[in-house]
Amino acid sequence: MKSLGIRDDIRRQAVGLLLAHREGLHYSELHRMLRESTPSFNTGTINSSLWSLEVILPNEVWKPSKGLYMHCHFKDSEVIEDSGKANGNTASRVRESAFYRTFADWLKNEAEEVTHAIPLGGNVFRDRWGTPDVIGKRESRRSDVIKAPTEIVAAEIKVDTMQLVTAFGQACAYRLFCHRSYLVIPQQANEDEIARLDALCEISGIALVTFDSDAPGTPAFKVLVRPRHHQPDLFYTNRYLALIERELFS
Repeated sequence: MKSLGIRDDIRRQAVGLLLAHREGLHYSELHRMLRESTPSFNTGTINSSLWSLEVILPNEVWKPSKGLYMHCHFKDSEVIEDSGKANGNTASRVRESAFYRTFADWLKNEAEEVTHAIPLGGNVFRDRWGTPDVIGKRESRRSDVIKAPTEIVAAEIKVDTMQLVTAFGQACAYRLFCHRSYLVIPQQANEDEIARLDALCEISGIALVTFDSDAPGTPAFKVLVRPRHHQPDLFYTNRYLALIERELFS
């Protein structure tokens, strides 16, 4: 019974901490604050007390994402939006096009996913399915003993963190005509948004790359999910590449 009383105390304090932090607290933060506020609390008891906290106290605690606890008092869309902005979920002041050439060079020279890449963007493909911001090709070199078929790689880059779902949809659409597709998003995006995209990209085979949207000169591209090769519909591959044949294959 004594142990149960301690757990109740821990849960009561946890609820109080969540009420004082409208943006919510990650598990590690909540655990640390409980330890600091009451050093007599045992680490193991804190762990067991926080386990399924949102299930034990459904009217006071909820989890909007993995590992993040919030008080039900703040359970509305406006608070979630404010939380995202507090974590950097805002549009970058740097123009998106400033990263096209840099990513094209990174894709070729550092990631070595292509043998040639060019910035694109705009409405070059002339349809509502969108035009990749960067497109590249991967061809075998003369020195390669085994020659592989030519592969096409496309990338969607977004600096506006309010458009990440749209960006993911565009990266999916590029799989229609390319062998590998990349989604490139700001590292300043909300942690939950990045986690969701990480899971979606893993499922769909799309590469996920983060970058510093405030530093076009040194964006520090970082791969979170590697792309999976797949066979596109060559009808659409040839249809779109015919529009940029000179730039990509000359």
